[in-house]
Amino acid sequence: MIDDDDRTLARALGLVADRDGADAAVAAAARFAATAPADAWYAVEQTPVGTLVAVATPRGLARLAYEDFDGGLDAVLDDVAARLSPRVVEAPARLDEVRRELDEYFAGQRRSFDLPLDWSLTTSFARRVLQATAAIPFGRTSTYAAVAAAAGSPRGSRAAGNALGANPVPVVVPCHRVLRAGGLLGGYTGGLHRKRVLLRLEGVVL
Repeated sequence: MIDDDDRTLARALGLVADRDGADAAVAAAARFAATAPADAWYAVEQTPVGTLVAVATPRGLARLAYEDFDGGLDAVLDDVAARLSPRVVEAPARLDEVRRELDEYFAGQRRSFDLPLDWSLTTSFARRVLQATAAIPFGRTSTYAAVAAAAGSPRGSRAAGNALGANPVPVVVPCHRVLRAGGLLGGYTGGLHRKRVLLRLEGVVL
């Protein structure tokens, strides 16, 4: 029996051009979805700043979301499915290294992350901003203006702020280390209370 969900999937995969497409193509799409290998894996990690949802692809860590701030696990996975791949499965073992490094960081045993990153959820400018942010050392801070300049846009402080606000891998890419001029906190993708906790963890005096 071929239902509307199967037909929707088939159209998304480009196997049929309209809602009256051939049932054979719809059935093929359903079989593909059921048997195709996953493109991404996720795990849930409990941390001192709340529950994190980690999503990785063969290229590396693509998403690290604050579960409560980003609408819950289902919302995070729906977003990943829409923007990255619909074939996302729970596989904590695939993210053992991510979870281990996070545990070490929050225990005060790690000052930098050695994880490969998948930048698929970023634009080219945002990627430059985030790569500049990743270079800020543990326990140090920078400013939106300095990060924008490092990304090649000296007057792009506001755009840099938007890129940092959409950081798909907070903590690992330490956007919490970027402050407004004068030492003001600015914003943070997980809420300012988390930004304060992360900065204090690194010994930054606010």
